Amino acid sequence: MKTRRTLLTALASLTALGLLTACGSGDAAAGEIKPEGQKDTGINVGPNQNRVHTAKVDAIAGRLPEAVRRRGTLILGVSAKSNPPLAFRATDDKTLIGVELDLATLVADTLGLKPEFNAVSWENLFVGLDSGKYDGVFSNVTVTEERKDKYDFATYRLDDLAFEAKKGSGWTVKGPEDVTGKRIAVGSGTNQEKILVDWSRQNEKAGRKGVDIKYYDNTTDYYLALQSGRIDGYLGPNPTVAYHVASAGQTEAVGKFSGAGTGLQGKIAATTKKDSGLVAAYAAAIDHIVENGTYAQVLKRWGLSTEAVEKSEINPPGLPRTKN
Repeated sequence: MKTRRTLLTALASLTALGLLTACGSGDAAAGEIKPEGQKDTGINVGPNQNRVHTAKVDAIAGRLPEAVRRRGTLILGVSAKSNPPLAFRATDDKTLIGVELDLATLVADTLGLKPEFNAVSWENLFVGLDSGKYDGVFSNVTVTEERKDKYDFATYRLDDLAFEAKKGSGWTVKGPEDVTGKRIAVGSGTNQEKILVDWSRQNEKAGRKGVDIKYYDNTTDYYLALQSGRIDGYLGPNPTVAYHVASAGQTEAVGKFSGAGTGLQGKIAATTKKDSGLVAAYAAAIDHIVENGTYAQVLKRWGLSTEAVEKSEINPPGLPRTKN
């Protein structure tokens, strides 16, 4: 049974994220959050998710390596950081929920396996893949040419990034010149960091001020810094920005870009160790859930229908290699 202390801790966590504010509405006890004025039931952030499921497809399950089939589980890495609606803790402050887990569950269902989620830091997702600890990672991983040297990818969502600023900022970001001299927070080791660093260099080369890039440990820290005026903006995954803007009502998206940079649409993909024998099964499972409609149901429940793909691609062109 949920204790009063547990409930208060969960509510405090949501408040820090800006999910439960005077600008939003929802039933905290039911674990539901929705923007002010929204007529439907909002987004379920409680521990009882009633996830969308699908049936096993023997022909697709047959593509799995025998050792994985025999084990009966799919061991997956997900981000331990709180990044709604990608992967985060429910109102009980322990249950992992989010679109990444929902889509991974559908893939596991199709393969006839039980998903086992391991929440770890970003760098340890790849350590786990390298060591063979994980069968895959579903954690907003962008396909890049450098990563393709070590990993195989089966795409399942478009990769877009967005700039977030305080509401009424009057700021629009269309390119490097719009971030000159700005204090912008970004996640360390991410593709958005690479893009921001590149834009900063372009500004300096053009005789403009670079970007004052800030780093914080958690998403909540970015939002607190934004509200207090310690930073001018945050560059993060579009799903995270869109979710926070819609639920909190205190910020706005001021620019949206492909996660692969100019000239290429970024793709988010199920990631596995290169030549593990798993990528074809993942791609076939993703194609199946796209066709049977369960994929669309999951994206809709998290407000991410605009990031849908028509089919999974194995190792498509990715973010270009970093120039030395």
